[in-house]
Amino acid sequence: MLDKLQALERELDDVEARLADPAILADQARYRDLAKRHKELDTIVSRARELRTRTADADTAREMLPELSGEDREMIRTELAEAEADVARLTAEIEVLLLPKDPNDDRNVIVEIRGAEGGEEANLFAKDLFGMYQGFAQRMGWRLEVLNTDWSDLGGFNEVTFVVSGDGAWSRLKHEGGPHRVQRVPVTESQGRIHTSSATVTVLPEADEVEVEIDPNDLQVDYFRSSGPGGQSVNTTDSAVRLTHRPTGVTVSMQDQKSQIQNKAKAMQVLASRLLKLEQDRQASELSEARRDQTGGGGRSEKVRTYNFKENRVSDHRIGLTIHKLDKVLQGELDDVSDALVQDEQTRRLTEGG
Repeated sequence: MLDKLQALERELDDVEARLADPAILADQARYRDLAKRHKELDTIVSRARELRTRTADADTAREMLPELSGEDREMIRTELAEAEADVARLTAEIEVLLLPKDPNDDRNVIVEIRGAEGGEEANLFAKDLFGMYQGFAQRMGWRLEVLNTDWSDLGGFNEVTFVVSGDGAWSRLKHEGGPHRVQRVPVTESQGRIHTSSATVTVLPEADEVEVEIDPNDLQVDYFRSSGPGGQSVNTTDSAVRLTHRPTGVTVSMQDQKSQIQNKAKAMQVLASRLLKLEQDRQASELSEARRDQTGGGGRSEKVRTYNFKENRVSDHRIGLTIHKLDKVLQGELDDVSDALVQDEQTRRLTEGG
């Protein structure tokens, strides 16, 4: 690890010199890439330098300890314990920082939520999940843009699609993919019985324009009239767009924009991201497993997380986490769950060697 840290320190010096080059300053794309790399390196190197300092402090205290007695010995013993604790903490932090980056970490995130099993209650739950992610994005300082909404009869979502952008959006939201299960008394239940319903969340990395080439001849384009809650028409023209990618069978519909051109552009944005994810999964030889891991069949018995209203409980079944503040979580206070999922991933990657 020390050799790698020394190499990163040399790279940081090189990046800093290049950032001062007038030719780099004149090229905004190169400057932006170098500035991002500088930020990554500076975070690691600053901790490496602090680790070096605290390791030296611990060595010095360890050497002094046998020669001291009384209050001086106790003071140095305390300093040694603090330095050793800092060395352990910094070593752990650096090990995480040195893990290979997820190739999607710098991308925006497209999230699709659909009501699954449970009829109208599932659609209402899909809307609750959207509100949760909306609140979480606000807490994290991310930008959220709704791309498409397909309203259900009682004002829930048959489907809602949105894009999230901001630092750390992918590294956290990627863990949200999968079937989410809710246990509560539906608004349509007259006898107060608890029902179990589910909604599916799919998380996709947004594709750059140059990454996915879509042949127009591979597309089937259909136009139809937009509809709102209850199925009523919300405009008088066929502005909604449905794209079907014939080679893969992937279908995307958009209806929230006012014109066919705008809806088609948004549909192409989502279609490209779905095709990028399919290609990434194929390259990893995990296509069927990856899609099934996220969406499953949407059944009530399949789930990544359960939201129990009676007990005010949220349980993430992948990591065995249970917290009793469902009301706060649905308002966007997803930090405890998200932090635990990120920590679990880091621990597994460290155990598996990256």
